[in-house]
Amino acid sequence: MTERLAPADDRVPAIPPLFRLQWEDAQQSYVLLFPEGMIKLNRSGGEILRRCDGRLTQGAVIAELNTAFAQDVGADVRAFLALATDKGWVTWRPAGATP
Repeated sequence: MTERLAPADDRVPAIPPLFRLQWEDAQQSYVLLFPEGMIKLNRSGGEILRRCDGRLTQGAVIAELNTAFAQDVGADVRAFLALATDKGWVTWRPAGATP
């Protein structure tokens, strides 16, 4: 099986306009809303996607999460972002490029 890779750590992930990330009290989790439905995210997925605001590089997202979870979660973040990219939940741009 080939491992999917997210772009390099110096690229900026963002949730495209088609999707909206929000906290749902009823679900007690973050959800990703889109015209055809909703995706309920687990805690890790929500913590990753809420940092994909178009300002932080993947490396900065990983650094924040390493601190938040007090462990190295880089491989897991990259794997999740690769999956999110494949599903169209995240788009990428070079650091410093205008969103």
